[in-house]
Amino acid sequence: MIPVDTLIAFFAASLLLALVPGPDNLFVLAESAARGARAGLMITIGLCTGLLVHTAAVAAGIATLLAVSPVAFTLLKLAGAAYLLWLAWQALATGSSDSETTASQPERSGRALYLRGILMNISNPKVALFFLAFLPQFTDPMRGPVALQTVLLGLVFIIAALSVFSVISLSAGALGGYLRQSSGARTAMKYLTATLFTGLAVRLLFSYR
Repeated sequence: MIPVDTLIAFFAASLLLALVPGPDNLFVLAESAARGARAGLMITIGLCTGLLVHTAAVAAGIATLLAVSPVAFTLLKLAGAAYLLWLAWQALATGSSDSETTASQPERSGRALYLRGILMNISNPKVALFFLAFLPQFTDPMRGPVALQTVLLGLVFIIAALSVFSVISLSAGALGGYLRQSSGARTAMKYLTATLFTGLAVRLLFSYR
C-alpha cells in the first residue's frame, strides 16, 4: 500500500489546502459565527460526508464524467450556484423581524445542518475535479489496487479537513457569541453572510473545468 512517508506528506498538503480560503471553510466560518460552534461542527461533518461521496466517485471512475462532459459539469455547477443563492436568501430572511433573535438560530436541527453541509459539498463540481486531479498523484499501481489507495487518501484528506474545519467552527463560534449579543453586529453578520454566499455563487457560475 501507500508508504507512510507519502501519507504524511499527503496529510500535510491536505492541511494546507483545507486552510486555503474556499467555499467549504468560508461556509463553516460564516455559519459558525452566525449560529454558533455547534452549527459549524454539524456542517463540518456534513461537508466531510460529501467528501466521502467525492472520494467514492473518484475511486469508481464516476468523477471522470465531470471532466469529459461539459453538460454534466454545467448542470452540477448551476445546481451548486442555485443552492448558494438560496443560502444567501436564507441568511437575509433569518432574523429579518425584530421579534426573532439569534438565540433561535442555533435551534436549527443537527440533521438539517448536516444535510446542508452535504449539499454544499456535493453540489460543487470543482471539488470532484480537484479530487480527480489531486488524489491520483499520490497513488502507485505497483503498490496495490488504485481504487483502495484512492479511498485511503480520501479518508486522510477528510481527517485533515475535519481537523481544520473544527478549529474554524470553535473559533468563529466563540467570536460570534460576542457579536450576536449586539443587534448591530447581528445585522452586519447577516448581510456579510448573504454577500459571501452570493459571491461564491457567482464565482462558481463563472468557473471552468
